Amino acid sequence: MIEHKLDWGDSTAWQSRDFENLQQLILDETGVSLSASTLRRVWGRVTYNSLPSTTTLDTLARFAGTANWRQFIKEHTDHNNTAAPAEPLPVPKPAKRQPARLVWMLAASVMISLTLLGIFALKKTPPPVKKSDYRFAVKPVTRSIPNSVIFTYDAVAAPTDSVYIQQSWDIRRRTLVSKNQHTHTSVYYEPGFYLAKLVANNQVVKEIPLLIPTDGWLAAISKTPVPVYLPAAGFMNKSMLRLPAEAVTAHNMPLQPDAPDICFYNVGNFNPVPLSEFTFSVRVKNEYREGAAACQFTTITLVTDDSPIVIPLSAKGCVSEIGLLSVDQMVSGKQADLSGFGADFSDWVQIGCKSVGKALEYNVNGRTVYTCALPERPVHIVGMIYRFKGAGAVKDINLYQQDKPVFRAFF
Repeated sequence: MIEHKLDWGDSTAWQSRDFENLQQLILDETGVSLSASTLRRVWGRVTYNSLPSTTTLDTLARFAGTANWRQFIKEHTDHNNTAAPAEPLPVPKPAKRQPARLVWMLAASVMISLTLLGIFALKKTPPPVKKSDYRFAVKPVTRSIPNSVIFTYDAVAAPTDSVYIQQSWDIRRRTLVSKNQHTHTSVYYEPGFYLAKLVANNQVVKEIPLLIPTDGWLAAISKTPVPVYLPAAGFMNKSMLRLPAEAVTAHNMPLQPDAPDICFYNVGNFNPVPLSEFTFSVRVKNEYREGAAACQFTTITLVTDDSPIVIPLSAKGCVSEIGLLSVDQMVSGKQADLSGFGADFSDWVQIGCKSVGKALEYNVNGRTVYTCALPERPVHIVGMIYRFKGAGAVKDINLYQQDKPVFRAFF
């Protein structure tokens, strides 16, 4: 039911990033944090020979749309008049004979397994839709941020009134629309590349790429639901992009106990660069390390017309908490050695990324620190984002296609 709700495709193809996104969605909707590792175990991606805890089952049931696990079981078995336990049967206190305890444990496991099999057997599959019966188009109204997008659609063929327009992969950005109307507008508060979706009867019937560009450079302090945007004079000069800590607090954004992210964006202002022919380099400096911002988390995102490249940096002692996204590959600092992305931000840190044959090579201060496979399909770089926890600066930006400069700034 959760897979159907998310509509992210076959869960066997989910990456680490998907489970981390699911963790955040569940936290936002239920107020309970289930770790990404717990979710991977539930989905069978990690071998684990135990049953989920009652807390985990209750939380997943709530996210699936019912009050708790007991109610979920009840709703899916009552119509068959089949009694089913809402949780593992209690195991009696052990007697002197150990085999009796084992019999009870096996009986409880078998009953729960049968209950779960029954639930999956009863799960209804929505009737298929004919995608050619639907129309979907998008049109941004400006190059500035925020940017309203006009969606035009034709969904009168939908078998029910369950028609949605979804801004991106994030199900929280899904809005119910009338199947008998043909226009809907949404506001995008951050630039980037998105896949907008038309959803009918909980099935994606149309998907359109959507680039939300910037008019040159844009700086913002992250804040929900609307970021704090900054005038160019407040962060840009001839030699660098810079937003110091005092500029953040001057906008009434406290740096403690949790420093906000500050972001520099440039999207859709240069010709797309094929990922198979690019070389990129930049110098960055995270300028805030007080209190809870001691890890100095920093990311450099190369926005593409597909999944992005996200290059992480942190203080050297915090590399366990970072993750590299290399288009299709999510690499967690908890399962891989990302120590090469640990940095001393007392001076500028030089970051490089380039295609070498069939690989993507990542460099920090001139040293290769990681290599990932290059996607076989065509992917193009269309923008860049620099994100710092608290405060930071950027200079010496180079983006080349083979030996030809495409975008250079702040030398």
